[in-house]
Amino acid sequence: MLKQLMNDSDYLVLPGVYDGLSALIASQTGFKALYMTGFGVAASLLGKPDIGLVTATEMAERAAQIVAAAGAAPVIADGDNGYGGELNVMRLVQAYERAGVAAIQLEDQVMPKRCGHMEGKLVVPMDEAVQKIRAAIAARSSPDFLVIARTDARATHDLNEALRRGHAMLDAGADILFIEAPQSEAEMQIIASTFAGVPLVANMVEDGKTPEFAPVALAAMGFRLILRPVSALLRHARVLQLAYGELAATGALASDQPRLTFAEFNALVGLEALQAQAEQFNNR
Repeated sequence: MLKQLMNDSDYLVLPGVYDGLSALIASQTGFKALYMTGFGVAASLLGKPDIGLVTATEMAERAAQIVAAAGAAPVIADGDNGYGGELNVMRLVQAYERAGVAAIQLEDQVMPKRCGHMEGKLVVPMDEAVQKIRAAIAARSSPDFLVIARTDARATHDLNEALRRGHAMLDAGADILFIEAPQSEAEMQIIASTFAGVPLVANMVEDGKTPEFAPVALAAMGFRLILRPVSALLRHARVLQLAYGELAATGALASDQPRLTFAEFNALVGLEALQAQAEQFNNR
């Protein structure tokens, strides 16, 4: 369980995953927990940016696929802004919990939302954001299903408003706090000192608004969950550009570039074990 992992660890680094294959590889690599990134789901599912185009149903379906591929690694799933009002939030919480998700992240952006490191964000009034957190807490069937409250108010107002909303969200019952996109080390230190003892999220986005720090440095500040939501996706997209470019230019992949063999890929996705599982029915 995520709660137990947090109790047993000084910090956790969670890579962004966005489909079954990325979740499988991340878990096989040794990550103890995974983060289903809405940015990555929008890109992999639709080939579109993270601007509120993915539906709640699509997110819940993708969450179930990721949990199934993740093995023992618990999954934190991006729930965006809940896709509506309090009743929509409750349905999403219940769908994620049925899918086996360990925690949901809910933010205070308006609909349609956008990536936390994009320009042009807007947030709902604080009372509305707090009501959604209360609805999420009421909807869960187990206290082991955690609710992460995220505020994007640093970008739309200022850090003080983000801190104010953080306090209100925690008072509403949130288990973990995520203040998105602080813009300096000093701001991160203020967040950590203001919420000392609270499990805090640090979001490390390449080329984003928050300066990057090593996990140990973030943990020393007081951040327990360290997200790398788009790191693998950015690399994956570049590899696809190169591979398809080579195929378009020459009709084959360059021989000097790394790739799995056909057999290695089949081993990665568990072909032999699945064939053996199916074979047991042929012998009866």
